[in-house]
Amino acid sequence: MTGGSSVAIDSVFTTTDFTRIHADISFVNGVGVDALLDFIYQPIEGKVLHGYVGAGPYAFSGEPLKIGFTAEVGWAYQFKNVLLILAMDWRLAVQILTTMKLNVQGIGLNVRYPISSY
Repeated sequence: MTGGSSVAIDSVFTTTDFTRIHADISFVNGVGVDALLDFIYQPIEGKVLHGYVGAGPYAFSGEPLKIGFTAEVGWAYQFKNVLLILAMDWRLAVQILTTMKLNVQGIGLNVRYPISSY
């Protein structure tokens, strides 16, 4: 996640049947935001397990300021009889401001409440 935080608010907005916007905001040691276009968002097993791949910009307003691009690969499982989605994604990020840096260690575990179903 942007800025190396451990807690974030995560939102997902469907754009088409197979794409979506995945946005995060964090408030640990500064404010970090990112918005990724998951350009591949496909069911893997029926309607409950989905895989996704996406990319987009990020910014972190902590010390130091960080701006760059991030990409993700992940899986989301929506329970059939419970309004709960568990997701896990791996992110790599290329920081282009304040210094040039590659980070490949970002793993996120997400718990989401679906407002609408997939």
